[in-house]
Amino acid sequence: GELEDREVEIETQSQSMPMVEVMTGGPGLEDLEMNIQNMLGDLMPKKQKRRRVSIAEARKIILNEEIERLIDPDKVQTEAIRRTEQMGIIFIDELDKICGKQSGGASGPDVSREGVQRDMLPIVEGATINTRHGPVKTDHILFIAAGAFHMSKPSDLIPELQGRFPIRVELEKLTESDFRLILTGPRNSLTTQAIELMRTEGLELVFNDDAIDEMARFAFQVNEDTENIGARRLHTIMERLLEDISFEAPEYPEEKRRVNINREFVLERLQSIVENSDLSRYIL
Repeated sequence: GELEDREVEIETQSQSMPMVEVMTGGPGLEDLEMNIQNMLGDLMPKKQKRRRVSIAEARKIILNEEIERLIDPDKVQTEAIRRTEQMGIIFIDELDKICGKQSGGASGPDVSREGVQRDMLPIVEGATINTRHGPVKTDHILFIAAGAFHMSKPSDLIPELQGRFPIRVELEKLTESDFRLILTGPRNSLTTQAIELMRTEGLELVFNDDAIDEMARFAFQVNEDTENIGARRLHTIMERLLEDISFEAPEYPEEKRRVNINREFVLERLQSIVENSDLSRYIL
């Protein structure tokens, strides 16, 4: 360990990347420039370059170069494609955003949504997709789709796409106890993040149990009265609750550097907004 900082001169391999600029004017060609650079980079010979580095850094460089020599890129690529085709899982979120009204003459955005659904059909059912690593078959890839479906229904999807997802699971909405668990359970919960953030300003936040209960109740109530966005509601409630403290934190006197968040504190800052549906819709 005594010689770790001593500098030595070693030869390392460097690969010069050719400068290639490709004018891409159509959709689906965004990766063309990068693919061409990668192909040309593989054709360029690697040059030996002498560098002066510490022994500790030299050990890492030599280790990485030796590991690269032991790896067969072709075998790695073949195995990666095999695993993708046989064990791949693709999760499609926000599926409800491409739902259109199934009421005959669709127009406007509904036409675009239906077009997206039809583009998804061959991929979900099974097709060969050309990627930068080679063709990948999607026949045995597991597709999982999810969506809130508050403003639409799964039946609003085109029938062909509905048939591609034969197993349907309906999740229950979050309850007050769920919100409370989210606020207190995780190691990096929202309350813990708020405490650590205010600690950087020299403030000590303390969340009482009755304050946690009230925040969970407000989150549940606003989700019921307006759009149900799930646990994301807690972010806006927490931001609104600590808004004044965040701005005034540097000006707090030393004797008031410990802030107790209790039920009264939560009610004072949130109750009037929660009770007004228009305010809660746009603020929370």
